[in-house]
Amino acid sequence: MAHPVDPAPARGLTVRTRILAALLALTLLALTLAGSAAYLLAYQQVDARIDADLVQDVDELKALAASGVNPATGEPFASPEDVVVAAIQLTVPSRHEGVIGLRAGRSPLVSQQAVTVHLEDDAAFVEAVSPLVSADRPVLRLVATATTEYRAVVVPVVSAPDGTTGPDAAPAALVLAYDRSAQHAETQAVFRTYALVALAALVVTGVVGWLVAGRLLRPIRLLARTAQQIGETDLSARIPESGNDDLTHLTRAFNGMLGRLEESFEAQRRLLDDVGHELRTPLTIVRGHLEVMDPHDPVDAGETRDLTLDELDRMRRIVDDLVTLATVGQPDFVSPTPVDLGRLTDDVHDKARTLGDRRWLVDARTGATALADAQRLTQAWLQLAANAVKFSQPGSTVAIGSRASDDGTRVHLWVRDEGVGIAPDDAARIFERFARGDHGEVRREGSGLGLAIVAAIIDGHGGTITVDSAPGRGATFVIDLPVDAEASAPALELPSDGRNHP
Repeated sequence: MAHPVDPAPARGLTVRTRILAALLALTLLALTLAGSAAYLLAYQQVDARIDADLVQDVDELKALAASGVNPATGEPFASPEDVVVAAIQLTVPSRHEGVIGLRAGRSPLVSQQAVTVHLEDDAAFVEAVSPLVSADRPVLRLVATATTEYRAVVVPVVSAPDGTTGPDAAPAALVLAYDRSAQHAETQAVFRTYALVALAALVVTGVVGWLVAGRLLRPIRLLARTAQQIGETDLSARIPESGNDDLTHLTRAFNGMLGRLEESFEAQRRLLDDVGHELRTPLTIVRGHLEVMDPHDPVDAGETRDLTLDELDRMRRIVDDLVTLATVGQPDFVSPTPVDLGRLTDDVHDKARTLGDRRWLVDARTGATALADAQRLTQAWLQLAANAVKFSQPGSTVAIGSRASDDGTRVHLWVRDEGVGIAPDDAARIFERFARGDHGEVRREGSGLGLAIVAAIIDGHGGTITVDSAPGRGATFVIDLPVDAEASAPALELPSDGRNHP
């Protein structure tokens, strides 16, 4: 029976898509808020301008009525209707504005000028404002009809300016009204254009945002691709660095992490190789002798025991050296403190004298103070002295010394001997792990890790080590270390007196 196939897991939105969506949402929100605020302000400004115009028309009618004289004829007003007629003749309606005069029980008075809004044609409007003819003060109100919405003012004139009464003194009113819907339609047309422009801007923002997000996220895609390419046996892949932004810093940090991982894995691999390489021989020797040993022969058993213990001691020394090398690169491998190099020279000389029957000398002693790890530096210096003893004859000279550079920024420590020397081909590789030089007839046992440890210690101090040697004329190992300027004291060179120092 066929089994149903599980559907592929849904793939979430990519970072690029989420960034673009957030960008578009923020842009749309900003455009909407800005457009809405501008629209409301424009809407209010239109209403405020309409009201201001209508109030101004009211003031003009009041001034005309107060004058009591018709400007067109020069005759005094005989009735409220005369005032309204004169006001209609003198009023020039604005765009979307209409004007009429109302009289009780009679048809509206209309303007003879070009008027865009004919209020007299809208019976619902006339019916709505007619009751206000007899009002005691001007009335400003909204009037909505089936035709449109008006913003209107009704200014009643209840008596003639001269106070006369009679049929001709019947109340009249001037009515001015704006087509409010038409006025706002112009504003709406402007903001419809704004909406189209905003939509186009949103599209452009989306396209540009998509391209920019892709460019900005390119290092992350490279990071993911590089992470996929990294295998158990290959950590050499790196991400190209360009620019100086946050992503560049991320790229640099990621490459640095890869470098540290590569060094760590390489150190582990080298340690395993070294252990396998160096411990295989003594284990083979021990196993071989144990297999052929005659347990009933006390002499054979004793010799095998001595050989086994000797090989186990050698294995212990190898393991100790490998453990030391395994700590190289760790933060606490070197712990610098201010060190009096002159006193350190004397201390190393005193300790080195016990390494062998040699003529021990101090060539020079500096009075400088440097930032260094005194224990690690002593370890390296004594290892060089032990090498000098190993490859020289009893009674020969082994000298150590220290000297600051002329500018006081560096210090040189050295060990020189009168031993068998080192061939030029060997000088280039003696600081590698398990490297052993060709010393002719002289053969010395060792793990081959001593000088590698010395080189690691000196490198941890930011210095270098070199050797000047030739077969048959001895060797001089020189350690070159930086001196911290603030911790340094003036260098004081003490020449050697040529005698053994206590």
